[in-house]
Amino acid sequence: MRRIDVERWQDRLGVLARETGVVGAVLGIMRLHDGAPDELVRVATGVLNANTGRNTTVDSLFQIGSITKPCTATVAMQLVDEGKIGLDQPVSDILPGFRLVSDELTDGVTVRHLLNHTSGIDGDVFVDTGPGDDCLAKYMTVLESAMQINKPGALWSYCNPGFSILGRIIEVVTGQLWDAAMHDRLFAPLGLAHTVTLPQDALLFDTAVGHLTGLPQPQVTPKWMLERCNGPAGAITTSVADLLAIARAHMMDGVAADGTRVLSAASADAMRTFSVDVPWESTAGESWGLGWARFDWGGRRLYGHDGSTLGQSAYLRISPDDGLAVALMTNVTTARPLYQALFGEIFDELADVKIQPPLQLPVDPPQLDITPWVGTYERASVRIEIFDEQDGPLFRLTELDELAGLDGEPVVEYSMTPIRDGLYGLTMKDGMVSGVQLFEHSGRRYVHFSSRATPHVP
Repeated sequence: MRRIDVERWQDRLGVLARETGVVGAVLGIMRLHDGAPDELVRVATGVLNANTGRNTTVDSLFQIGSITKPCTATVAMQLVDEGKIGLDQPVSDILPGFRLVSDELTDGVTVRHLLNHTSGIDGDVFVDTGPGDDCLAKYMTVLESAMQINKPGALWSYCNPGFSILGRIIEVVTGQLWDAAMHDRLFAPLGLAHTVTLPQDALLFDTAVGHLTGLPQPQVTPKWMLERCNGPAGAITTSVADLLAIARAHMMDGVAADGTRVLSAASADAMRTFSVDVPWESTAGESWGLGWARFDWGGRRLYGHDGSTLGQSAYLRISPDDGLAVALMTNVTTARPLYQALFGEIFDELADVKIQPPLQLPVDPPQLDITPWVGTYERASVRIEIFDEQDGPLFRLTELDELAGLDGEPVVEYSMTPIRDGLYGLTMKDGMVSGVQLFEHSGRRYVHFSSRATPHVP
């Protein structure tokens, strides 16, 4: 087997990043060999900050957004291993005084529901509860009035608050802050010297800032990081080598490179084993485990996660059959074309795996009746409106929460192109097509977009 060609992937990253308008990026490729040293290739391109022109290096730190979630899930599963919490234990049994908007949610939501995004809690509740050590405790009181999307266990809908709840569970059970527990239980045992959760610690490293694109020139985002209470869902900042060290531990069924066991083999397996179907095949994966997304690329099973935060995005894919893990970290949120092209080439060449093709609009769209779906759909963070216009159906998205407009326009409109019954396509600003699924569940209409189910409101 040939060694990974560093110069080739340095060139491809640079070329593709320029073609797709990515400001700065780091790519890491790890391949494990039986009885031989691991291969780790790291390459970088572009700048960390368009204002300063600081060059990106292979040791630069980027925010990985929601790739934080499988890290939080790993520590939660450690507590399962230790018998301190149970997967099917109600959250209300663990957190004293825990309350949600209904008794059905309060009494019904379990640890498993949080891990596999089936809790039924509104998926985006971005409320700033302050920078203090009590931020997660305060955030629990905010969730008392968070909207119920559906019944616990009934439907997969991506849920950020679920992982803040897991973070609070970790705090209560371990007696440590989430940040400290992540360091002591995961970062330190894995030897991660370039991984942080707090902005003041990120200042100690060469760290990327996010950028708004689609403008004459990329602009630095007006805010660097999400509120601290959203930390367990999306606040880890790390280097590509450290991110791949996390991936390696999962590839080795919970064992670090130095032989330290950080998670039982059974829990590592449960995190990537099927738990729930995703409503339609999308970039979020075709099914979900307990913390990991699952992907079917041409019959080959992969797992991983994507992350998107304020002006930054990251991608991690792991092919266990090939001993291959690939990570990409960027300082734009429009990096999907770069990910699609680059990962397609890497997995094809190194593992003979064909990446799942992106959603395409049909040349001859079917004639579908949008009338039953016209109306308003709403959650805490967004309002979606569907109109039946003369030129065809129109999709309007309005951001409603405290982050509105920080990472782009607060109101955007898209033409809806029919793909098949119940599925329409939107052409996004990065040129990629995103799907919109329209369906009924328990007598209520939903729009499933950007991995979230949003219910119809009168």
